[in-house]
Formats: sequence, C-alpha cells, structure tokens
Amino acid sequence: MAKSLEMVFQNAAGKNARISVADPKDNLTAAEVQAAMDAILAKNIFNTTGGDIVKAVSANIVSREVTELISQG
Repeated sequence: MAKSLEMVFQNAAGKNARISVADPKDNLTAAEVQAAMDAILAKNIFNTTGGDIVKAVSANIVSREVTELISQG
C-alpha cells in the first residue's frame, strides 16, 4: 500500500495548495508535521499561481492501494 503525507496550505489568493511527500515515516507525529509546515511558511520557498503560501490548513496521511490488472511490459 502506497502512503503519502499531504500538507494543505492557503495561498495569498485564498486558494488551497497541496504539497505531497511520498513514503512518510510510519511513526510521524502531528508535532513533526506542524514543525515542517511552519518551516515551509517561514522560509517562503514555494510560490503558487495564487501567490505565496501564507497559512497552514491541514495535513493527512493518505493510503492508496493499487491492484494491477494488466501489464504490457
């Protein structure tokens, strides 16, 4: 099962912007994610079509299971 950490931010235009990180560690805590999101905001390293990221909105661990039915190669 594939997992990713999805962090949702609000940009200057008021729209949501998502940053997804593949394969987060299994024992990731809310405090660690909040610290990472705070660092992203403080460093202002991402720019979206709606402007700078200005606010942390939410974070989720997303699990996805893929069942391959046909493989041609």
